[in-house]
Amino acid sequence: MRKPRLGVVSLGCPKNQTDTEVMLGLLNQAGVEITFDNEEAEMVMVNTCSFIGDARQESVRTLVELADQGKQLIVAGCMAQHFKEELLAEIPEARAIVGTGDIEKIVEVYKAVSSDSSLRVVEVSDVPNDYTDEVLPRMMTGVGASAYLKIAEGCDHRCTFCIIPILRGDFRSRTIESLVKEARVLVNTGVREIILVSQDSTYYGLDIYKRQALPELLEALHEIEELDWIRVMYCYPTETSDEFLKTMARLPKVVKYVDIPLQHSHSDVLKAMARPLHPEKVVERIRKLVPDVKIRSTFIVGFPGETDEQVQHLADFIAKHEFDRLGVFCYSKQTEVESGNMPNQIADRTKKARRKKIMSIQHEIAFKQNQKMVGRVIDVLIESYDDKKNLYVGRSQWDAPNIDNLVYVRDEEGTRCILGDFTRVKVTEAKPYDLYGEALEDLEPKSTIADLALAAKA
Repeated sequence: MRKPRLGVVSLGCPKNQTDTEVMLGLLNQAGVEITFDNEEAEMVMVNTCSFIGDARQESVRTLVELADQGKQLIVAGCMAQHFKEELLAEIPEARAIVGTGDIEKIVEVYKAVSSDSSLRVVEVSDVPNDYTDEVLPRMMTGVGASAYLKIAEGCDHRCTFCIIPILRGDFRSRTIESLVKEARVLVNTGVREIILVSQDSTYYGLDIYKRQALPELLEALHEIEELDWIRVMYCYPTETSDEFLKTMARLPKVVKYVDIPLQHSHSDVLKAMARPLHPEKVVERIRKLVPDVKIRSTFIVGFPGETDEQVQHLADFIAKHEFDRLGVFCYSKQTEVESGNMPNQIADRTKKARRKKIMSIQHEIAFKQNQKMVGRVIDVLIESYDDKKNLYVGRSQWDAPNIDNLVYVRDEEGTRCILGDFTRVKVTEAKPYDLYGEALEDLEPKSTIADLALAAKA
């Protein structure tokens, strides 16, 4: 059988990235030759995103560019789940379509299209409610000492703007035992930070354990000796429980960082979105129960029917609560979900103006919050070196990869910063979205995160 060399492109969110790594792990295990230089590839697997309009455009653009280069394509992921017929019709180079619930079939799909040049394969379950608790092989695509651990798939919420339940199915948790086993495998490869991801991590366990089991999962992961940081992404307001927050505060390895998309502040908009009301209450609880916490949130502007007064309400809400990290997105119309068919759709120009207004407020808040860090000594995970600035680059515990602040570190001695390791840094300068600091020599034995964890057990 002819085995074409396979390239890869992974688009979209961290959950998609873990799917890509699993598919590559299965293919590698089956002896497929994989290259990360797509110019060398005869066939390219593209794991697509279809969450919002911009993501779809990026996915289509990537597919068309690769097709123009003469590449055969395996189209996987959310766009494959959503638009299988259109992809087959519009892109002749698409040899196979693999849905979100069918990624474990990637080896047989690859073998089928490799053995018959005229064959086109479609593996897309109508409802992607597959479930596996097996620890599957992964080929890591990220760089550095961090790795994502997908603790669940799908979503049981039905926000009126969100297409995820259509693309990913209902919420399905993996067991604690399976997740701890996979985390240990990752740590044994040198991973220092595990980032828990799902559509709603605070919902974890409700389906299989009939209770919110995220605190139990954190306790179990905390026992892994070589693991330094555990980060939780994507909390839901009504499920961000006191027990979870107290567990975060108590366990040293669980970073004091809460990522909680609130989407809006005005009750009428939240009702139209089918989102929880009174977001201020959960923000206040987080800050009360988790000392030294930093909160990331995201908001949507331009939702159908949103008024200028409601935008001002959101602006005032953000100014009052001073979020440490913030993302603002323009509403993306999708006719497959309820909001796409609501009256009073907002013009794109108005959406962009509203986003600019909110982000200008956040710019000042971010600068103010970062200035408070000047003079502090913090641990930084060193991830790269910036040749132009002649500085090391890393992240603090309050920063998730690829979306939050960076910390630029000067190492005068040239011996204190090691890629993939932690360095004690004194913050000397703040900018709106980045910090600068000096690497310190540990004149005294450093109280490491692992030491703190042992102390917590005592």
